[in-house]
Amino acid sequence: MRIIAAARDLIAEAGPGVPMARVARRAGVGVATLYRRFPTRDDLVAETYADQHAECAASWRQVVRDSDPARALRDTILRLCATQVVDRGYTAAILGGRGLEDERMEYDRALTVLLDQAKAAGSLRPGIGVGDLRLLLAGNAGVIAAAWPAAATASRRFVEHMLRSFEAPRETSRQGTPTQC
Repeated sequence: MRIIAAARDLIAEAGPGVPMARVARRAGVGVATLYRRFPTRDDLVAETYADQHAECAASWRQVVRDSDPARALRDTILRLCATQVVDRGYTAAILGGRGLEDERMEYDRALTVLLDQAKAAGSLRPGIGVGDLRLLLAGNAGVIAAAWPAAATASRRFVEHMLRSFEAPRETSRQGTPTQC
């Protein structure tokens, strides 16, 4: 459908706050037609990202079964942040947009499971929570905006630093070197 394709392109470029009239122009339809199909911006955003959310939800169900929770969490965060570089809209819509509350709750549940698993494995600081991951994603959005056109490299570097700061401290011996098992 032309409206969804136009909305997807524009939201990816400008975020979920893109004017509805701009979506209508890009789709080659009148504003009234757009509003007949999607009475609110939330309806349009939800429909625009329905397929992507279904794919992500399937990925979340798979990742929480990973035998290495630290790797699963790391890979998930890296994938989310890489997605932000190419599609500013989806992550912004999931993190704070209206109309995607159910999807956001599903993400939060999956992230909580991943965080709890990583903490139980001893690879994550005890105080790290979903709010910290939201801050990481918000910070990454700022890095992407500031570092364009080198956004992918800057984003990856920022995320790597942040993920290291989330790691549980390693035990050290009396001389200050890591203990070995």
